[in-house]
Amino acid sequence: MACADIEELTVQSVTTQKIDDILVVLVDNPPVNALSWHVRQGLKDGFEQALADDSVKAIVLRCTGSTFIAGADITEFGKPPQGPDFNAVLHMIEAAHKPVVAAIHGTALGGGLETALVCHYRIAVPSARLGVPEVKLGLLPGAGGTQRLPRVVGIEAAATMCALGEHLPAAKAAAIGLVDRLAGEDSLAEDAIAYARELIPAGPRPTRDRPLTGDVGVIEQLKAANAKKWRGFDAPYANLACVEAATRLPFDEGMQFERTEFLKLMGGSQSAAQRHMFFAERQAAKIDGLPKDLALRAIKKVGVIGAGTMGGGISMNFLSKGIPVTIVEMVQENLDRGVGVIRKNYENSAAKGRFTTEQVEGMMGLLTPSLALEDLADCDLVIEAVYESMDVKKEVFGKLDAICKPGAILASNTSYLDVDEIAECTSRPQDVVGMHFFSPANVMKLLEVVRGAKTADDVLATAMAIGKKIGKVAVVAGVCHGFIGNRMLSTRQQPAMQLLLEGATPAQIDKVHTDFGMPMGPFQMSDLAGLDIGWHRDPSRIETIRDALCAAGRFGQKNGKGFYDYDEKRVGTPSAEALAIIEEFRSTSNLPKREISDQEIVERTLYPMVNEGYKILQEGKAQRPSDIDVVWIYGYGWPIYRGGPMFWGDLEGAGKIVEALERHGVAVAESLKAKA
Repeated sequence: MACADIEELTVQSVTTQKIDDILVVLVDNPPVNALSWHVRQGLKDGFEQALADDSVKAIVLRCTGSTFIAGADITEFGKPPQGPDFNAVLHMIEAAHKPVVAAIHGTALGGGLETALVCHYRIAVPSARLGVPEVKLGLLPGAGGTQRLPRVVGIEAAATMCALGEHLPAAKAAAIGLVDRLAGEDSLAEDAIAYARELIPAGPRPTRDRPLTGDVGVIEQLKAANAKKWRGFDAPYANLACVEAATRLPFDEGMQFERTEFLKLMGGSQSAAQRHMFFAERQAAKIDGLPKDLALRAIKKVGVIGAGTMGGGISMNFLSKGIPVTIVEMVQENLDRGVGVIRKNYENSAAKGRFTTEQVEGMMGLLTPSLALEDLADCDLVIEAVYESMDVKKEVFGKLDAICKPGAILASNTSYLDVDEIAECTSRPQDVVGMHFFSPANVMKLLEVVRGAKTADDVLATAMAIGKKIGKVAVVAGVCHGFIGNRMLSTRQQPAMQLLLEGATPAQIDKVHTDFGMPMGPFQMSDLAGLDIGWHRDPSRIETIRDALCAAGRFGQKNGKGFYDYDEKRVGTPSAEALAIIEEFRSTSNLPKREISDQEIVERTLYPMVNEGYKILQEGKAQRPSDIDVVWIYGYGWPIYRGGPMFWGDLEGAGKIVEALERHGVAVAESLKAKA
């Protein structure tokens, strides 16, 4: 007997149970009842049994555990198919000559919802959530979801569900007809059987035969409303094309259309990139070499030093999760302003319906403003968010060392500086860690957790866990200038400035980056950050283009002029004055001015980032290539459909990148050379 045959005998994830004239087909494939090959086989066998037994008058499909079928088994993607074809199983269920009821709890997502859609009726507990989130993996519901959903909920709801991929609560699903009946929260099994029995006289109701309703015009409205968000993405448009096809093609032709579009997406680089990021995000949370059962430190109260944009944003993360925060400033006016901004941010969110007034007051009630570092004595975690100066940070940590209780975690929100040097000015370097939040800290999802040479394992693990608790995607980084993200950023910014000296314009370089899918280019980003940050303030000392712009009072968006000119809405347009300043500085560089191609801009600004990623891995400053991708997707707006710099570098090809870097005189990482 072959190994596969043995496995087939040992995996039984679907059983049946006959209750009078109802057959219950029960899926049990922990943890989320994914549609693995043996589940598909079990469904086929269970329904064949039900349809062959004349004493069975109706069928209930239900799942054990915490959820209904949560979707496809994505570990099977890209592997040779095993077991029966999913579509064939669904067609068999839909064609059943006895009524079929799907009993839904937990989530019915993707392939799980497509399974529920071929059942003739659906009953769900109020806490259930339903949806087709495939678009978030660069795909579409490829087992009839785009064809059946419009026949159940109408064109408008189906188009919105497929293109946005959001989950619907059961009550909303019931309101649009996706759920036919709500069950009791604790009586789904009994209620589903009773409902199935009630439906015996009505008989089956095949979804494919139901008429379509609604206005197809909603599809163009969705495209217009989401044009900015969907720029560069293929999947939302493919989803809408399939829903539109359902409105004009017979069912079987619509299914063929959906299949063609699904295979295009499945075979394309965008879905591969988005699936890569799905796993990369989960992988980033794992810390290599640490025991799984490591006890974490309890974080019940947090201190934040600095009530500016960064400190305020960091505080909001904890307050929103019900964790009390003491925020410390040096000057009353700055403290009042910072607390006022936190309140205003919460009130703006409340105005949009995200919080109630009571919730806002509850969160503000957890905030203790203070002018004394001594008030941090009872905090379990203190995060310093002061000016980016080593001397200032060392002074703060020296004071914290004397004030904070034993076992408190001392974290620096530095974006570049040496965490080990900061830790050395305390008597407890094992309790010191970097927690680099990204601005605005209450919005941006990335958190770089910087592991110092002496950072204790439980401190690192606690910082990662608290990051997850406050809704961040946390990534472990090693100590080096700029850690992962900013270190790679500098390898993009420096050649971008050099390209200006050789004849490119800020607008040309930025357009290459925004066409690539970045939210902004290097010079738009500089203007947003402020050209005067870190400037020496001497207008007579002009050593760089930035010095020349600052000397002319061009500081970026903050005063309406930098590399670009800005209107009152901060919309930038190319600036004749800035170009003249750049040209004047350029003329002193003795470099001949020449035409620069878009491809050269890619090779000189994006390829060095990939190269730097290899150096970071070589030095052990990142755990894995996918962690670097997570940093750039969540911290810098790298387009998710390109999968991060390391994934994209693999698509471009190591050989091509090495050849270009060497041609442009860049020192290539040994590991990248070896890969080429």
